[in-house]
Amino acid sequence: MPSLLTDIRDRLDELIARHKSRVDYLAIRLEESEGTNIFLRSRKVETLSEEVSIGGQVRACYRGGWGFASFNRPELLPQRLEEAIVAARAVGSEETQLAPIEIVQRTCALPLSGSNPRCIALRDKKELCDRYTEILRQTDGRIATTTVRYSDLAQRSVLATSEGTWVDQSWTDMEMRFGATARNGDTVQTGRETVGSRQAYEDLLGLDEKVSGAARRAVDALELPTVAGGIYTVAIDPILTGLFVHEAFGHLSEADMAYENPDLLEVMTYGRQFGCEDLQIFDGAVPDGHRGSYFFDDEGTPATKTQLIEDGRLVGRLHSRETAGRLDEVPTGNARCLNYQHSPIVRMTNTWIDRGSTPVDRLFDDIDDGIYARNWLGGMTNGEMFTFRAGEAWRIRNGELAEPVRDVTLSGNVFRTLADIEAIGDDFEWDESGGCGKGGQNGLPVGCGGPSLRIRNVVVGGDSAV
Repeated sequence: MPSLLTDIRDRLDELIARHKSRVDYLAIRLEESEGTNIFLRSRKVETLSEEVSIGGQVRACYRGGWGFASFNRPELLPQRLEEAIVAARAVGSEETQLAPIEIVQRTCALPLSGSNPRCIALRDKKELCDRYTEILRQTDGRIATTTVRYSDLAQRSVLATSEGTWVDQSWTDMEMRFGATARNGDTVQTGRETVGSRQAYEDLLGLDEKVSGAARRAVDALELPTVAGGIYTVAIDPILTGLFVHEAFGHLSEADMAYENPDLLEVMTYGRQFGCEDLQIFDGAVPDGHRGSYFFDDEGTPATKTQLIEDGRLVGRLHSRETAGRLDEVPTGNARCLNYQHSPIVRMTNTWIDRGSTPVDRLFDDIDDGIYARNWLGGMTNGEMFTFRAGEAWRIRNGELAEPVRDVTLSGNVFRTLADIEAIGDDFEWDESGGCGKGGQNGLPVGCGGPSLRIRNVVVGGDSAV
């Protein structure tokens, strides 16, 4: 792959030195990447591509106003730099508030623990997708359609700023998604599974059981009864816990959501009790080996581990340098961009609820009539409200797991739901299947996780939801 980043440092230093006096802050980020994308619908290939991307962005800040310009032709860098500076000076009218960070000069790469997918032939990746397609299709004659997606991406970025930061960082990410739709007359059910990794191509091999499980869930659900809608005590597995903490609480912890919304900022007041004393919630890019892990964010701030909830109380939020400066807080290393075409914004990394003390086999105790939900098929959030669709669900009767049910959705207000957590399991599981969307930047790799939870007063949608 041709490299934009070879012998570039002197050039960037010279451009920044020439122009930095015109603005309060200047950053140039160059990026190169290469990857594979494969998409099979049933046996039909809809996408089979190897892609190379080279480009960069310029960010300039003057009196609180930002200018941004991106490019994919290296010779346009001086022109785009000028455009970003002119834009910043045109809109700036207040005070630039960027919280200080340590100035670093580092070259770093997230290590792989096994084979690099960029060293695997496209033919072999396609054959892997074909094999998983056949596993889905052969599970049952009622499987009507199947989908298999494969993607990998190796990315390297260089960040140079007017403050003297120089960060050269690289990583490799990969993901596979599987879907099966089963049909019996007018009844249609879907099963899904996703696997992601930043460690090794081998993590995408040997997934036969997961793949067939997605198809089997779709087929089994054709014959299952629906649950009567109502308010239940619900137990959820670690995968749903991870989805809940990311979607329902994590986005509200992103500081740009707070300082742009005074009402939310008032709700998210430090020290406010949101849950029981056993509740601990974190976000951070420093845990090794997860899809939201890195050494530095896209502003050159070192990765951190940020506690958001401690003993049930709000103690932290996620920041870029600007949000930290505006709120007089400390940057947390959460400014991320999907690629050079987008400006960094506040994003989650790896978000999790810490394990608790309740033995997981005791979570059903004292539940006379409840729901146990596992995995997920989809969901949505709107501010502090959420709705998630479970991948699998069962009734709980008299403290015991009973019959399976289908079409279970879980809804509620995140703050009330946090307060209604009755028990936190002593298990824990990471989910590396996440691709987060915000501000038009969709599919940013993240990790999430947690233990099993028991929650009272959950609105469960079924055949007569309240």
